[in-house]
Amino acid sequence: VPRPNTYSALKALATRKAVMPVSANPIKYVPQPPERLFKSIATRTSELCGAVADRLSALTVESVEHYVWDLSGEADVHGKVSEMIAGATSAIWIKADSGILRRHLDELRDAAVSRKVRLLVILYGDDPDEFRFNDLCEIYEHEGTGFPMGFADNHFTLTVDHRELLTANTDETMMAAHTENRAIVKMAISLLRHDYYMAEIFRVFRPQIDAEFGPNLRELRQHSYSPEQFALFEERQEEYATPKDGEVSA
Repeated sequence: VPRPNTYSALKALATRKAVMPVSANPIKYVPQPPERLFKSIATRTSELCGAVADRLSALTVESVEHYVWDLSGEADVHGKVSEMIAGATSAIWIKADSGILRRHLDELRDAAVSRKVRLLVILYGDDPDEFRFNDLCEIYEHEGTGFPMGFADNHFTLTVDHRELLTANTDETMMAAHTENRAIVKMAISLLRHDYYMAEIFRVFRPQIDAEFGPNLRELRQHSYSPEQFALFEERQEEYATPKDGEVSA
């Protein structure tokens, strides 16, 4: 190593306390004992990290509740659903097909039975008792029948503790959005609450509603659905009206 470079390197090491000068003319250096060197490095690093942590703590960090996070694929979406159910402390509201609910059956049961979380389900399915684990579980068949009309069974919505939302589309690649944005969460809760209202209204007044608006609100849906949606609705109507195996048509 050229002599000027050697002294430059030694000077840099001296600045870092890795070597110590022991004579001035000619200048000579000896290495710092390893235990003392590394203790010194650890102390300086700790002080630096502490200072950085204090500065970062003083910064104002924007709340994550303003954001909507995208999720893609069954593993990620159902993983987030599991995480939300596991974190619930007071209420789980969910609107979903029975197949989706079965995938999280044990988690929902644990929430309702072990942690006493209130469970409200708007069910696309025909066996509400399957998800009625105790008196904290309120299971309502969608529009009083649990039968999907249109594209409704291709998505599901979950809210937890009235503060967190996940809504997913199950067509082809499963896609979902998750947020703690209060405005969006309140909107979802309002929609689920109105599904509950509708289920109870249909349970009591179905004959009058069918007489006024047609079976399964046919006239209202024809007015508000796209042509594609209404065509699927009509197919579902026929499917719903067809007697199942073992049933006898009235």
